[in-house]
Amino acid sequence: MQITCLVDNSVEPGTRLWGEHGLSFLIESHGDRLLFDTGASGSVLLHNMQTLHVDPQTISALAISHAHWDHTGGLPFLLGLRPGLPLYANADLLRERFSRRGGAVKSIGMPIPPTELRQQADLRLSADCQEILPGMWTTGEVGGRLYPEGRSAHHLVRQGETWAPDPYRDDMALVLESSCGLVLVCGCCQAGLLNTLDRVQQAFGLSVHAVIGGAHLVGADADHLRHLMTRLDGLGMPNLYLNHCTGLAAYLSLAVAFGDRVHPCPAGTVLEY
Repeated sequence: MQITCLVDNSVEPGTRLWGEHGLSFLIESHGDRLLFDTGASGSVLLHNMQTLHVDPQTISALAISHAHWDHTGGLPFLLGLRPGLPLYANADLLRERFSRRGGAVKSIGMPIPPTELRQQADLRLSADCQEILPGMWTTGEVGGRLYPEGRSAHHLVRQGETWAPDPYRDDMALVLESSCGLVLVCGCCQAGLLNTLDRVQQAFGLSVHAVIGGAHLVGADADHLRHLMTRLDGLGMPNLYLNHCTGLAAYLSLAVAFGDRVHPCPAGTVLEY
């Protein structure tokens, strides 16, 4: 199994890849190719796929971690080339998402309206775990949430005639089966990294060997990070390959605490299991 970061805020030095505030991973196993998220734009996704010699026509399936634009911006490009592509996500993916800053509210959701998305993709939406391809699963909906979430105070959804905090019900991750153990691939992890790890333990009953992707710790305070590190240590300390919305302060705290078990994961990173 090979996991390639196609899109991230940063890129591997010395490559011709482009970076943007977005995220996309390619997971390959036994001839199957799964795309997880599409970055923020079709232009960056296409450029990086071409640079890494990935033909969009070879994508077998698509999974979306959540509805925000920086993970769904490449959808029009991809579905334009691959209409009817199976798309796996939580059913709450189709809900509108907004951000309020300085009193102004703007849309930050998917660039494709739900009616068009239903026409262009083979939607497979569920709150349960779904096996997308052999050995590649969705976590399903992350419930319970006993630990801090990766919240942003300005994220909103409509609630009748008013606004409410986004519950991030659509937030999910991928679970990949490998001989080393389970590999967890996260989009933004706004449900919370520890909550997501709990969901994996409950659903799969196995330990997580590695966590890859965005952990949305950019706003985490010192108490949150200390608790996270204690829990990770108790879980056997999986290898961490972190990027996107993790946050520099959180990344450095984890790297100081756990040394060579913590790694950056810019666009161009290739991991094999």
